[in-house]
Amino acid sequence: MAASRLCSAAAIAAAFTSMSMSQNRAYADSQFRFPFSSSPPPVNQSPSSSVMSESKSESDEPKGSGFDPEALERAAKALRDINGSPHSKQVFDLMRKQEKTRLAEVEAEESYHEAVKAHNDIERQQKLAEDQRNRVQTQANIKAQTVRYEDELARKRQQTDHEAQRRHNVELVKMQEASSIRKEKARIASEERIQAQQRLTEKERAELERETIRVKAMAEAEGRAHEAKLTEEQNRRLLMERINGEREKWLAAINTMFGHIEGGFRTLLTDRNKLIMTVGGATALAAGIYTTREGARVTWGYINRILGQPSLIRESSMGKFPLANSMSQLKNRITGVAAASAAQGGKPLDNVILHPSLKKRIEHLARATSNTKSHQAPFRNMMFYGPPGTGKTMVAREIARKSGLDYAMMTGGDVAPLGAQAVTKIHDIFDWAKTSNKGLLLFIDEADAFLCERNSVYMSEAQRSALNALLFRTGDQSRDIVLVLATNRPGDLDSAVTDRIDEVIEFPLPGEEERFKLLNLYLNKYLKKNEDNKDTRTKWSHLFKKLSHKITVEEDLTDKVISEAAKKTEGFSGREIAKLVAGVQAGVYGREDCVLDSQLFKEIVEYKVEEHHQRLRLASERQPLVFS
Repeated sequence: MAASRLCSAAAIAAAFTSMSMSQNRAYADSQFRFPFSSSPPPVNQSPSSSVMSESKSESDEPKGSGFDPEALERAAKALRDINGSPHSKQVFDLMRKQEKTRLAEVEAEESYHEAVKAHNDIERQQKLAEDQRNRVQTQANIKAQTVRYEDELARKRQQTDHEAQRRHNVELVKMQEASSIRKEKARIASEERIQAQQRLTEKERAELERETIRVKAMAEAEGRAHEAKLTEEQNRRLLMERINGEREKWLAAINTMFGHIEGGFRTLLTDRNKLIMTVGGATALAAGIYTTREGARVTWGYINRILGQPSLIRESSMGKFPLANSMSQLKNRITGVAAASAAQGGKPLDNVILHPSLKKRIEHLARATSNTKSHQAPFRNMMFYGPPGTGKTMVAREIARKSGLDYAMMTGGDVAPLGAQAVTKIHDIFDWAKTSNKGLLLFIDEADAFLCERNSVYMSEAQRSALNALLFRTGDQSRDIVLVLATNRPGDLDSAVTDRIDEVIEFPLPGEEERFKLLNLYLNKYLKKNEDNKDTRTKWSHLFKKLSHKITVEEDLTDKVISEAAKKTEGFSGREIAKLVAGVQAGVYGREDCVLDSQLFKEIVEYKVEEHHQRLRLASERQPLVFS
């Protein structure tokens, strides 16, 4: 019983001591711990809980620091009981052991607190690192968001700029379209004004050309009249010289004769009967000579006027005087030319190069004209129009030849200079045409020179009368005359003239294929004829006629070279192609060896093409063409 009481007293004293020591340590370390608690304080403690615990300890501190006399008394009583107990030594040993144990626990608790503190430091460092990492990541995110925002702003700004640029481009396109429409309207208006000016210029040019043709025709007529006058004066002068020579001779003869006459007169004067017979015979002889001469002149003029070829006809298949045609036909039969022409009469257009469709129509017209003649039906009048040199005259001659008609050719430029005599000459042509037994094809070249519109201010009264005379003679369909007009300006013809035309045929410029055939035709005609005719020369022909140089055509002048020349000569007429080949012939004759090769041929073609283009440029500029 006493031992138990000592143990309880020792426990109370130890508890009091430990409480006082724990209170002192709590004030020293500022860390509150319940005196009888053996569990360690929590490791993870938030700042708010630590603040609350500190405030709680501060609020509890005055209570713990108050003096308790009862406890002190109990402790003192317990110490006295221990001192008086026989087991005090064991008690104190136990108390020392407890104290060591408590110190060990304190050291362990301090170690634990240091570990907790180190752990808290590590966690704080981790938290700081985590905060730093979060801050860096947040800054990176903010920076990325800023970049994205700036990029978005830049993209939106670029879109805005693009939209503004697109609207500007649309407005610019609209302005350009409006400007283009205005320019197109201005261009159309300018073209209309230019076309109107060109039409006016063409009209004035046509009037000038008509006047030029008229003046040219008058100048040609005056030139021919002047030339005829000069020829007449020359003939008169030669005649006068011959007459003077004859007069001197006759004067000498007369002097001699008068010497004899003087003797005769003396004889006659002495014999009255001889005188009367001589005077009567001389008077009768003079009267007979005068009557015969005047009668022959009047008779020949009448026959020439009735049966002879009119002066306006430049070319004809009929004889110029009566019986001349019969004599020429008889000569042809004797020489065999008529047989050759009859053999070639089946295809008279072989030597005429035309477009196939045009050639077919010409052949049809020739057959129709031939059948019309055989059936004694009225002939059909024709008009050929097209550029110069396209074969109008040649085709008219071949139609007459194919149909078996005579042909006659005149030009309209010869009518204007005749003045008042033009009407008589026109009637003479139609009266003369009726003398043909075969029928006559009358070809009038440059018909617009005197058959132009009668309302024209440039037309003289004599020309108008000549036109009326031709209209009078062609008013009805004729069985004797086929009228063929050729013109370069069909629009200038009088409406009454075109009303009398039954067939209108256009002669265009030859195409590439036709130009190729024309080049071959004229090359064979001008350059290769020597090779064809060399076998026809007789052995003794060099004694009577000077032989021309033989032209040698090299093998490099192939159809390909001629085809290239045909392509280059676009716009050439048949006459220009003939002149081109004639130029090639002249170039060959200019060589010592008279050799034609492809090089020379190409050079002359290039030169002629350039000359053709220059002529066109000069014609378009209305400048006179001057040849050096």
